[in-house]
Amino acid sequence: MSDQDEEMEMAAAMADMEDGEGDDSAEDIGGHSTRVLNQDEIDSLLGFDMEGEDSPDSSGIRAIINSALVNYERLPMLEVVFDRLVRMMTTSLRNFTSDNVEVSLDNITSIRFGDYLNSIPLPAILSVFRAEEWDNFGLIMVESSLIYSVVDVLLGGRRGTAAMRIEGRPYTTIERNLVERMISVVLADMTGAFEPLSPVTFRHERIETNPRFATIARPANAAILIKLRIDMEDRGGRLEMLLPYATLEPVRELLLQMFMGEKFGRDSIWENHLATELWSTEVDIQAVLDEKKMSLNDVLNLKIGDTVMFNASPDSPTTLRCGGISMVSGKMGRSGQNIAVKVDKSLRPMG
Repeated sequence: MSDQDEEMEMAAAMADMEDGEGDDSAEDIGGHSTRVLNQDEIDSLLGFDMEGEDSPDSSGIRAIINSALVNYERLPMLEVVFDRLVRMMTTSLRNFTSDNVEVSLDNITSIRFGDYLNSIPLPAILSVFRAEEWDNFGLIMVESSLIYSVVDVLLGGRRGTAAMRIEGRPYTTIERNLVERMISVVLADMTGAFEPLSPVTFRHERIETNPRFATIARPANAAILIKLRIDMEDRGGRLEMLLPYATLEPVRELLLQMFMGEKFGRDSIWENHLATELWSTEVDIQAVLDEKKMSLNDVLNLKIGDTVMFNASPDSPTTLRCGGISMVSGKMGRSGQNIAVKVDKSLRPMG
């Protein structure tokens, strides 16, 4: 047997050994590596569930993509405003209900407007309010448990008993009116909470019970969602406020501040030093006796010995200019060996 035949046999034996090891490793791993997903599992993973076409995309890769799109800037001053609102509402609602009321701020998040409308737990009362100075709208959602708690407290319900909830019927006129009075108290406190930042007046527009009729923005528009918890001893519920980013746009720069009255890049010491140096800066002053407009052709044709006539006389006023800006005017004369101008009129704009 030649050397070449021996090498070919060794190579074939090594290949057989490698194939055997690969088979053993696959068997050791088990069925996890060889399991094939069926079509339903693939659709569920990608978020393409054909059976639930009416339901929103809440699972799979599609849900991850949609949630990543709602990534908006943080507004630090908004947290300060609503912390102030919580303190004001605690006092106002105690006076409104004559009961021990505790208001707490759960969280402030960003959400799409359409997603929020789809997530509202029904039945609920929706209040559409208007920010007059900002010329836009906002939304307040009062959930069912808070509605019945407020009605029970205002109409003299006994303490220590849970508020009665009657489902399956629309809210009565009395219930709507009492909740509307509470919303007016909340909006008045919101006006006071925003006042140190920017004067704005929030006015109640209308009450809705169907989320479709409370559309104040496009479904894809971004909004700020503020969740508040209102507790009256063993009763209470949640109140949510929705402010579209378009509503907050007029005060966006103020809401980006880290604290009230913040001024970026300001150094008073440097400003005072600059002002002091400016007062002692030397500038060139031009005394203009008279001016004459000539065409470029006439200027180019001037020769030695030509005379240019001006309309100024010895009594004509002289204009003093600095940097091309007319500052003052006066009459020219002589003081000793120097030519002087006696200022008698200011030409600077008053402002």
